[in-house]
Amino acid sequence: MTESSQSDLSVVALAGGVGGARLIDGLDRALPPGSLTAIVNTGDDFQHWGLHISPDLDTVMYTLAGLSPEAPGWGIDGDTFHVLAEAKRRGVDDWFQLGDRDLVTHLSRAGALARGDSLTRVTADLCEALGVERPILPMSDAPRPTTIVTRSGEELVFQEWLVKARAAPAVREVRHDGTDQTTQAVLDALKAADLIVICPSNPYVSIDPILTLGGVSDAIRSTTTVGVSPILGGKAVKGPLATMISQIDGLAPSAEAIATHYEGLLEGYAVHRGDGFAGPFPILETNILIQSKEDRVVFARELIEFSRSLR
Repeated sequence: MTESSQSDLSVVALAGGVGGARLIDGLDRALPPGSLTAIVNTGDDFQHWGLHISPDLDTVMYTLAGLSPEAPGWGIDGDTFHVLAEAKRRGVDDWFQLGDRDLVTHLSRAGALARGDSLTRVTADLCEALGVERPILPMSDAPRPTTIVTRSGEELVFQEWLVKARAAPAVREVRHDGTDQTTQAVLDALKAADLIVICPSNPYVSIDPILTLGGVSDAIRSTTTVGVSPILGGKAVKGPLATMISQIDGLAPSAEAIATHYEGLLEGYAVHRGDGFAGPFPILETNILIQSKEDRVVFARELIEFSRSLR
């Protein structure tokens, strides 16, 4: 990290899912304007009802806009589901919940993409309309779908496995298909960063899709990078990560298992109280259960100070 003070520290956060969105929200509140850029997983993106759905981009956008509910942490607080109910009545696939207000995002995105706008441009326009000023960058403008290969050999689009199949089929492999190209905006943000934060997101399906894009890992290795464990006390706060660790890597779910997954990338690591271990880098052991907005800011400030000590 450079000798920048916190006021001019340039931070890039890599994220996907609710945990990542909540830490980005904390960093957003803790850092001054112009300091934070979020690079968000698009491996979850898929086509549904003829629309381009970007679950992780929308979760981060809604969280920063103050629209997402505390529980479950995705979607728009107080949204209604009249369209979904009508779809079910007519026999249309209703396994993926699209709220009525949320649907406007997907309709807007689909129309802009059909006109030839890039996903990066569309995301910026959607954020502007909701008053989100921090840059939210899709990891790529081209499709990079995450495929779950089950123990039985079935191949499922990630959202079909997670939502439709309720993450029940055991996982043999997570595959990242499509492009391996990121965008110039992503590379520029990484190059300009004083600090990169790998958020407490699922490494297999939220962070690996970003890391496997050309030039991303190299940029990370040349910059101070800290990770935040998504495993607390051997359990995932949300989602199927704990079982995925044992199914894919044959390891017990732990903060250390996540650190091993990111071997060679981290210069510091934040874990929950009681989850510390002897690692090859400094470890911040603190409260990382950042569900409330107050907790997010407190932890974000602590993480920034810890990161500054790694210079």
